[in-house]
Amino acid sequence: MVSKIDISKSVPRERWGEFFDQFSDGNRGRHISIEIIDSELGDEELIQNATLMAMIYDRPGKGNDLVIEVGEHEVSYAHTIDSPTEVLTGQNSNGQIIAIWITDAAERKTLIQLQAS
Repeated sequence: MVSKIDISKSVPRERWGEFFDQFSDGNRGRHISIEIIDSELGDEELIQNATLMAMIYDRPGKGNDLVIEVGEHEVSYAHTIDSPTEVLTGQNSNGQIIAIWITDAAERKTLIQLQAS
């Protein structure tokens, strides 16, 4: 599935807080899936077809993590990525983000795929 998405646009680290705030506001309610890509432990799909509530980034010194919250009216599941080091996005032909690829300090990758809205 990863190879079918062109993940090519890098988000500069200094913009992560702003990016995830704006992304959450503009994409709340979209359905997402979250998959962990780990060459040592293997790939693992965490959730499928869940409703995005928010993606919250805490910069180094304040937590240095990214929390992805899903649920309809309250958080039903949250996934935390500790010490992210890289954020890339993939877009469809209309420029809409359909995937976010996040690498953490342990070189583990998290793929968030969004259904078209």
